[in-house]
Amino acid sequence: MVEPPYTPAPAGTRFTPYAAVLRSRMRAQRAYRLSFASEVFSAFLIGIVEFAEVWVIYHNVRVLGGLDLDGALLLFGLSNTGFALAQVLFGHLDSLPTLIRLGVLDAYHLRPQPLLLQLITSDISLRRFARASVAIIVLGLGLVRNDLAWGPQTLALLTTTLLSGIALFGGLFVCAAGAQFFLIDGAELTNSFTYGGSFAAMQPASVFPTSLKLVFGFAIPVTFTAYLPTIALLRLPGPPLLPTWLAWCAPLAALWVWLLALGLWRLGTRHYQGGGG
Repeated sequence: MVEPPYTPAPAGTRFTPYAAVLRSRMRAQRAYRLSFASEVFSAFLIGIVEFAEVWVIYHNVRVLGGLDLDGALLLFGLSNTGFALAQVLFGHLDSLPTLIRLGVLDAYHLRPQPLLLQLITSDISLRRFARASVAIIVLGLGLVRNDLAWGPQTLALLTTTLLSGIALFGGLFVCAAGAQFFLIDGAELTNSFTYGGSFAAMQPASVFPTSLKLVFGFAIPVTFTAYLPTIALLRLPGPPLLPTWLAWCAPLAALWVWLLALGLWRLGTRHYQGGGG
């Protein structure tokens, strides 16, 4: 019997399982329309409340850290857009402690795909796009209300900032997931770096004491996601330790976070010995 000639798999087949899982998750979320609508509205409301906090502060204090309300719109829009979109892509890694406790993570090890890529593509929360929409609207207002020097340099800085912000916050979610192999029930601790980092990114870093400037400027460099680009776009001087030109180093900050994230992930997966069930 003559065997049929070998034909290579078509390009893109490697990603077919990930795409199939994501499509199934999106269909499942839309299956119950009333529940899905309520979740979208709740996420949208969270974004509105977060912006309301900023508006209340700048309604009572006209200038904070060298920024007025218009500057705060740009700061909030950049930071929250990056974080909200990163949360859409990576936020479900928060469920890793549950997967570990239930032993479900062991099933992922049986599949011939990288564990981290499986977890990242295992789900997507459509409702979180509602929160991102609030941030994008505020960012648009910030771009319109501020007198920016529009040109190729400004567009390049905005694009670099947004992409680097998504990558940086995504790296923080991976860092938190890697730490869960040791902490298991330490989500509150890791959330202080992910969601706490998002809150710190919305603040003008010039009001931070030196210790916090070092933490959020270099150790957990969330100032690169919004504050440094904001003062660069508004042509404002930077505070001590955070000069304006650092705004262009956002990709390096994201790279540093991902090196830390992959190191923690590798260390955590080597430490993991199974759910025991």
